[in-house]
Amino acid sequence: MSRLLAIDGLNIVRRVYEASPEPDSPEKADLALRHALSSFRKLITEHEPSHVLPAFDFGGPTWRHALYAGYRAGRAPMPAELRAALPAFYAQLEGWGLRVVSLPEVEADDVIGTVVLRWLGEGRGEATVATTDKDLHPLIANGARVWDHFKGEWHDHAWVERKWGVPPEQLPDLLALMGDATDSIPGVSKVGAKTAARLLRTYGNLDAIMAGAGILKDTLGETLRKEREMLYLSRQLVQLKTDVRVGVSWNMLAWDRH
Repeated sequence: MSRLLAIDGLNIVRRVYEASPEPDSPEKADLALRHALSSFRKLITEHEPSHVLPAFDFGGPTWRHALYAGYRAGRAPMPAELRAALPAFYAQLEGWGLRVVSLPEVEADDVIGTVVLRWLGEGRGEATVATTDKDLHPLIANGARVWDHFKGEWHDHAWVERKWGVPPEQLPDLLALMGDATDSIPGVSKVGAKTAARLLRTYGNLDAIMAGAGILKDTLGETLRKEREMLYLSRQLVQLKTDVRVGVSWNMLAWDRH
């Protein structure tokens, strides 16, 4: 059976880089990328894929910034030393025979979402996503598996339910309600993970929640009605774009086991 391994590249690189307390420097970037290279090698060795998608954020504004100017406004930019070292890192990956995908105006998450859903939709085999990013966990609902490289554990339906209180298919609605400080997505005022999960368990989805909010007489109902527009904008921002023109064929992603 064919196996796709989609690697959320900067999720690995940034985690490795930020694990070191040393100040930013070219030396720190070089060491982090050497460790990241080992992580990529370990992922490929352990998962034995037939196809590999190493996806990286391109940087700069994306379609989400066009929707909402405050998107990721609070996030610190990538250290200049690390960004300067990335082209050489990509060249090393390509020297192994991997096809690095990094596209302007979309995020690596969107690339991974597009490719994984296409792979599964064509019935090509298993799809594993190597990431710790919650935004990619909804893909579990479509049959993908998520692997946390740093903890060495699988994330499945049961893991998402334990962690968030909802199944993977409801995760985008949960994130829209509670917001995401990491990406400066506002969500609904004073709605946290527990309240969002309770609403979704009761109503099922955002449209049903908003239909029910019309009769809620408490503060929560009032807030939902008042912030309806921002809630639906938040939902657009957390949703994966799954129609990206990736520009690679399955042959280009095929991994030659060598």
